[in-house]
Amino acid sequence: MHHDSEEVHFEVKSVPNLKRKLIIAVAVILLIALWGGIKRYIDYKKQATWSAEQAIESVAIIHPHVGGNGNTLVLPGTLQPFIDAPILARVDGYLKIWYHDIGAKVKKGELLAVIDTPELDQQLSQAQANLVRRQADENLAFVTMKRWKALLAKDSVSKQETDVHIADYEARKADVLAARADVARIEAFESFKRVIAPFDGIITARKTDVGFLISAGKGTELFNVSSVDPLRLYVPVPQIYSDRIKNGLTATLTVPEFPNRTFTAKVETTSGGISNVSGTMLVELLVENKDETLKPGEYSQVKFDLPENSSAVRVPSSCLIFRAGGLKVAVLGTDNHITLKPIVVGRDYGSEVEVIKGLSVNDQVVDSPSDSIETGDLVKPQVSTTQQPGGN
Repeated sequence: MHHDSEEVHFEVKSVPNLKRKLIIAVAVILLIALWGGIKRYIDYKKQATWSAEQAIESVAIIHPHVGGNGNTLVLPGTLQPFIDAPILARVDGYLKIWYHDIGAKVKKGELLAVIDTPELDQQLSQAQANLVRRQADENLAFVTMKRWKALLAKDSVSKQETDVHIADYEARKADVLAARADVARIEAFESFKRVIAPFDGIITARKTDVGFLISAGKGTELFNVSSVDPLRLYVPVPQIYSDRIKNGLTATLTVPEFPNRTFTAKVETTSGGISNVSGTMLVELLVENKDETLKPGEYSQVKFDLPENSSAVRVPSSCLIFRAGGLKVAVLGTDNHITLKPIVVGRDYGSEVEVIKGLSVNDQVVDSPSDSIETGDLVKPQVSTTQQPGGN
């Protein structure tokens, strides 16, 4: 009996222990499940954050820099004579003789050719004969007038008849003046039979020969004379450099046939306006050519040493973005958001370009931006390792 009571006592006592163990087990399972959920949530947030960070584009950032103390502008130019004159015929006829061929150096007033003008010679002879006849008529009218005035003094003739002879004499005087003017006019044309050089220069063209039929009315060109010292040099300068080209600025030039020789030119004047077709300003320079080494019409390369534009900066060419609205660059804002800024470029230095409007040295510019980059995009900036030090 005693033994049985002890067993009953044990069973009653073990029931609460079993419940506690069950509760503890359930609690542990719940804690494990809760911890697993929390860990999965933390891992999900980490993954989402990592994915979002990976979605932000990393961009290389460079800073614009100012160039050196100056830059060189090389442009094509065309050499032209200081004076270039086509020598035209002023009278009709046939070329009788010419004295100078192409390449000949001539002085002002030197005879180039003679034109045979038989018709003009005949007109001069007729005009001279007409002048002689008019002078004879004038002399006769003068003698007649004097006689009638003498008779009028003796009251032998009427005043009316005397006035008629006086008027006839005045008319004959006018006829003589007209005939003399006609002779002078034809003699002036006769002087054009002698074709002379209008200034010192070189014969650059001869477009006639002996016996050539010449028609003044058609503007027949006989010769072309050019003055080649100095020469004029015409250079079209892009608009962005037009404000730096001043009268008196010195430039150097080379020509293909003398690649190792340079010549000096000085800006004489500019057109003062920008062509709406080419966007350039025409600049005229003068080039001394005493030894006549340079030839009119030659192509040349002209080098201007220009002062650096203080408002211009330089950036790598890889920063440029070509869009429908024009050239732009991507600039980083303080909040790491992108702004596309329009720019105006100047000189192209190959790996770099000059930006004359739209940027400053304080801007942070994206190097090699993606084609899809747009204003407002969030990016992750990194310092570019490819930017070269500034300089010319």
